[in-house]
Amino acid sequence: MFPYPAFYVTGTDTGIGKTVTSSTLLHALRGSGLRAVGMKPLASGCEETAEGWRNEDALALQAASFPRPDYALVNPYALPQPLAPEIAAAEAGVTIELAPLRAAFAQLRAMADVVVVEGVGGWAAPLSGSLDQADLARALDLPVVLVVGMRLGCLNHARLSAAAIAADGLRCVGWVANEVDPDMARRDENFALLRARLSMPCWGRIPYDPASAPAHLAGHLQLPD
Repeated sequence: MFPYPAFYVTGTDTGIGKTVTSSTLLHALRGSGLRAVGMKPLASGCEETAEGWRNEDALALQAASFPRPDYALVNPYALPQPLAPEIAAAEAGVTIELAPLRAAFAQLRAMADVVVVEGVGGWAAPLSGSLDQADLARALDLPVVLVVGMRLGCLNHARLSAAAIAADGLRCVGWVANEVDPDMARRDENFALLRARLSMPCWGRIPYDPASAPAHLAGHLQLPD
């Protein structure tokens, strides 16, 4: 039985595939017979549609979810500008608060066995002038899963991220290697070094395969039980 009713997905940086990894995790959880839904509490960089502002990453999480939640629950704060959240919120005249995020998360928890909550950027990227990602993970009582973008510098970024998560008092329960650079030298050796130096278990290694949908990548994950 999967041990975590919800967890927070963070990354070693921006652009390292948190959404692909989160969507793949959702499909892996669903493949094991669980109802799993995604959440992107805050997303900057949205397009205006007839239904309102929509973010590509949040839509991907919604599509990977079963049952399929309303978009407003998946992404309570959809900010138009593709900027750091604090700046995007200021430009939109929006104040990021914990209460709406707690309320949306509670509704998602009520409809699913597992909620996969995807953060923004790397772990230290703030949500607002007074709110860090650690505050949100703490408020929702979430363990953390770290996505390591496999590229030059990943050893440093992964170790710093793991140390920062621990320093913030959060528990990192696993990590996933996501191969974002097809030309990375000594990829296997770097992966082995990461396994040796990160204390939490590896949940899998997602290969570089832009043509594959997350549902087809789920077999590369090994979920804890």
